[in-house]
Amino acid sequence: MPEPRVTDADNKDTIHLSRMELDEARARELEEQFDSELRFRPLSPAANWIVGSLLVGLSLFHYYTAGFGLLQEMVHRGIHLALVLALVFLVFPLWKKGYSEPARASFWRPIGIPLYDWALAILSVVAVAHVPLIPLDDLAFRVGNPTTLDVILGGSLILLLLDATRRSVGWPLPIIAIIFMLYALFGPWMPGILTHPGASVSQLVDHLYLTAQGIYGVPLGVVATYVFHFVLFGVFATRIGLGQLFLDCAAWVAGRFAGGPAKVSIFGSALFGMISGSSVANTVTVGSLTIPAMIKLGYKREFAGAVEAASSTGGQITPPIMGAAAFLMIEFLGLPYTTIILAAIIPAAMHFFGVLIQVHFEAKRTGLRGLRPDEMPDVTAALKRDWPTIIPLAVLIGVLVSGYTPYLAAFWGITLCVLVGLLNPRRRLSVQEIFDGLRDGAKYALAVGAAAATVGIVVGVVTLTGVGFKMSFIVTSIAGNLASMFSVVLPWVEANTLILFFTLIMTGFVCILMGCGVPTTANYIIMVTVAAPALALLGVEPIVAHFFVFYYGLLADITPPVALAAYAAAGMAGGDPFKTGNTAFRLGLGKALVPFVFVFSPSLLLVTKDFNWPDFFLALTGCVIGIASLGAALSRYMLAPTKAWENILLIVAAFLLIMPEVYTTVIGLLLIAPVLVNQWRQRGHDQVLTAA
Repeated sequence: MPEPRVTDADNKDTIHLSRMELDEARARELEEQFDSELRFRPLSPAANWIVGSLLVGLSLFHYYTAGFGLLQEMVHRGIHLALVLALVFLVFPLWKKGYSEPARASFWRPIGIPLYDWALAILSVVAVAHVPLIPLDDLAFRVGNPTTLDVILGGSLILLLLDATRRSVGWPLPIIAIIFMLYALFGPWMPGILTHPGASVSQLVDHLYLTAQGIYGVPLGVVATYVFHFVLFGVFATRIGLGQLFLDCAAWVAGRFAGGPAKVSIFGSALFGMISGSSVANTVTVGSLTIPAMIKLGYKREFAGAVEAASSTGGQITPPIMGAAAFLMIEFLGLPYTTIILAAIIPAAMHFFGVLIQVHFEAKRTGLRGLRPDEMPDVTAALKRDWPTIIPLAVLIGVLVSGYTPYLAAFWGITLCVLVGLLNPRRRLSVQEIFDGLRDGAKYALAVGAAAATVGIVVGVVTLTGVGFKMSFIVTSIAGNLASMFSVVLPWVEANTLILFFTLIMTGFVCILMGCGVPTTANYIIMVTVAAPALALLGVEPIVAHFFVFYYGLLADITPPVALAAYAAAGMAGGDPFKTGNTAFRLGLGKALVPFVFVFSPSLLLVTKDFNWPDFFLALTGCVIGIASLGAALSRYMLAPTKAWENILLIVAAFLLIMPEVYTTVIGLLLIAPVLVNQWRQRGHDQVLTAA
């Protein structure tokens, strides 16, 4: 059939991206509406003033220590956690109905916050502050010999953490932490290889509370040292207009091509993701402008929402900010941040390419037009207006590349954001807006702070019981059995390659399953602790294993039944959430291929020890062609509508190309060749019919 065309006469409504303007207040409202981590209780004026002052104080503490020196490790983490937990109890209600209840004052609810929440906030400060106040020599003696007070306060802190995490991120993560603690307590009764000597309640509390391998461990340290600062930078960078400039540039670059607003969504999400590092924040901010434009152009509501959701999950993998997991990699792997950024460049580009190619095929299949010149923003005027907003990001990247610590880079980035906001006459920030930025930056970091401390419980149980290595043995044993079965069908494939392939499939599946309800950062930490050792046993480099579990954990944001980014986009588009999630997952399948490519060819990450250019170009070529082939099959369009046999060949070719060996690449290209020939012939036939 001839490709349908949409002309200006067919679509008389003009899409006014030329006048798009980012509404910060509306973006914050949408974030709180669709992200449970940002859904706060309504506060009375007095409570708002008290809580707001504490939030500003938390931001100023991190800003000061980033620029003028961190405190002693346990003290720094203790101050951070004490304030975070206290504020969680003050801003997140006990039950969901508290989100909509008016902030009425009464005897039991002075200034609108219940007395029990004030009591829990005070108790959390006492329980957290107890450990940093113990002299280091005394603390070293008490590890393994906790006092009664240590056990009482430690047990109280564990319960407080579970409730704070339940309030801020939901039930799944606390339930996982409880299961791990039960495993530690009932080790002698566990089946088979999972058996271990077990621990008493006091021993478990001692390990989780008094050592740096539990609550006060690496996850909490990373949030207190790195993540908080970059969340704050992202808030200020958006408010001075950097996000608006990125969207204007994205519209100018991509808007003119077929399906223009959808491609603007992809490029805009990629650029905005550099400063947000959050899937939901990316979705609601960029989507508030691009989703209505996509619907107006002719995309279905579910597809428009899915494009924005799939694109926005790339925010956490887009350098230089990325998400919290990037900073965790620094601590877990002992690598500089510049190495993590460099390793993320190609996989992030492949993710956005995977979404872009499907959007392009969809636009060509349905005949959707690009934007006219009068519908696109004036990029020259945008640069004249907002060029100062680039300075903070440029300086931040420069400080990072120079080898300084990430928190010092964030300090200078935040400082310059404030200076630009005060001095730029075209987008001047008031003093009140600066305080609002400090308040909101801290508020956005509360949920990840509570979640990181709770994940410390999981990590502590793993180090106490050694369950990570036991799980690795189970996974590799199952993969070995599957490899033996398939070696009969695939005799030319080495046994180790098949074992690794099935291990990756199982690990990826568990990452997605865990991510359904568990925040990305928490999912990454748990999977690195439990699953990454299995990949290490098979010779996978640590940085490759970490990136693999990180990428598959991110797919949960667009994987039903719990797909926060997709549901947020569906709410904005007015489409069916489940259909939006399914479509977003389909659009993000390119991301599912990329991790397999860099596991089998680590050169794709640029920084691995066995890097070489021939392997890199072979892997990159296979990745690009494989993603394009899979995108064409899923879209049912390449140069013309595809037939069933063509889709089958394209899917098989895509999976062959993800294992970047010369022979698999050649076979994959041979499978694609007849499809291309037939598509070229079909396109010529359609053009003749159209001309006739």
